[in-house]
Order: sequence, then structure tokens, then C-alpha cells
Amino acid sequence: MIKLTDRRFVLLLLAPAGCFLVIFVAYPLLLLLRNSFYEVSLYALNDGVYVGWDNFVKALSSPRVRESAGRTLNYTLIALSAEFVLGFGAALLFNALGKRSEILRTIFAFPLMIPPIVAGLLWRFMLIDNIGIVNHILETLGIIGDASDISWLGDRDLVLFSVALPNIWLTTSFVALVLYTGLQNIPAELIEAAKIDGANNWQRFHRVTVPLLRPVIAVVLILRGIDAARAFDMIWIQTEGGPRFASEILSIHIYRAMIRYGNVGEASAIATLFMLGMVLASALAFYVIWGRGSSQS
Repeated sequence: MIKLTDRRFVLLLLAPAGCFLVIFVAYPLLLLLRNSFYEVSLYALNDGVYVGWDNFVKALSSPRVRESAGRTLNYTLIALSAEFVLGFGAALLFNALGKRSEILRTIFAFPLMIPPIVAGLLWRFMLIDNIGIVNHILETLGIIGDASDISWLGDRDLVLFSVALPNIWLTTSFVALVLYTGLQNIPAELIEAAKIDGANNWQRFHRVTVPLLRPVIAVVLILRGIDAARAFDMIWIQTEGGPRFASEILSIHIYRAMIRYGNVGEASAIATLFMLGMVLASALAFYVIWGRGSSQS
């Protein structure tokens, strides 16, 4: 009979999760990398022709891919900046209110229960030109003359900001609650010591609160940045990447290349570059916000 040591017991417990990761994470990633070097049709996945780095060269030299990458960056910056500023402000308010914020925090978390595609559909109807409630409110307030004056989802200059609104509305509460938890873990003795030393509110926030929150801020920015960069459903349900590709970010471009045009190899190459870019951006953010900040403190 095999003796079940502690090490074997731990490995036995980890085996189901390990099998899941191999089947649903490792294998798809390896398949993605493999397809990046082949010319593969969606309708003949087993008949690929090895083309080396050609798919990567096509992806890097394609103006449409570069434009989609730029829109992805802009969309991520818009969503992440708004979520962080609003979420941090809400977290500071909850922290100042203490136990009195319990009901407010519960209400604030309601958007987290809504599926992203439902949020996108909801905001699509709110922003639609003539019948959308947003333009009717602006018309009632006298800010615009007619409900059709602003085409939130039809104007190429506004659409990227418009499709980011559901993302901001949906996940600001996540940022706020995570940062609030981080604020709760800051020892009150440090804040009191800073008060005794004569530090004003800004100095306590800048010199005590923010440095101690660096790990939490790093996690929030990395998680939300990755999630915003790979957004698909909320944008697709609103505009399908339009008008004239003005809201087509990389995830939508990859979908079109693979599903609509059947070009699996080129789509895989773009997805591989996209994944590498997010890994590098996450590592840089981790170093700048957490690593370098910790060494300076």
C-alpha cells in the first residue's frame, strides 16, 4: 500500500486544478502559438501550411492592426483612468464615513451583479440618438437643442468614449471596494502619529496612505487594465466596432479576422502579439507602482 505523505496529499489536492489549467489554459495557448506560424483556414484547421514569421510581419505592417492597437490603448486609458479616479474617491468617502457607509457600499456594488453584455445593451438604449434617455435629459436641461444633436454611438470622435461608459459604470464599484479594503488595513496608529507630527490632510494622504496602498493600487490597475484592454462583448453589443471601425479595438479585430474572414493564422499572430504586449505592460506597471515605490519608501 502506498503511503500518503503530506507532499503526495498536497499534489493529490492540486491535481484537479492542474489538469484544468493544462486542458483549458496551456493547450489553447500552445495551439495559439502554433497557429501563429501557419497559414490556417477556419474551415480546414488540420491543413495548415507553415509560413514562419509571415503572419507576424503582416500583423505588424497592417495599418488597420496599428489603428486597432491605438484605439485599444485609448479605450483602456479612458476606462481605467475614470474607474480609478471615481473608485478611489468613493473608497475615501466610504473610509471617512466608517460604519455609516454599509448601506451605501451595498448599493454601490449592485452594478457588479449585472452581466457585461446586459450593461452594454442597457447603455446602448440610453445613448441611442433620438430615443435615448441621456439626450432627452440633456435636451430637458437646455444643454442641447434637440435630442438628435449628439450621436454618441454614431460620431467617430465620441464613440470610443461612449462605449467606455458601460465599462466605467460596471466596474468602478469593484475598484472602490478593493481600495476601501486596502484603506481599512492601514494601521490607525500611523495616521495618528502623522497627525501628532503636524502633517495636514494632504501630507497624510501623500506620505502615508498612498505608499501603504501601492500593492493594492498595483493589483487594481493591472487587473482592470487587462480586463479593459480585452473588452469585447460590451463594445460589440453597442457598435460592432463601428462606425467605420472607429470603436474596433484589437479583440474585435481578432474576432473579425478569425471568425468572419476565416484567417486563423493571422488572427493567432495578432492575438499572440496582443498577449505579449499585455504581459509586458503588466510587468512594467507592477515594477513602477509596486517595485520601485517600495524601494523608494
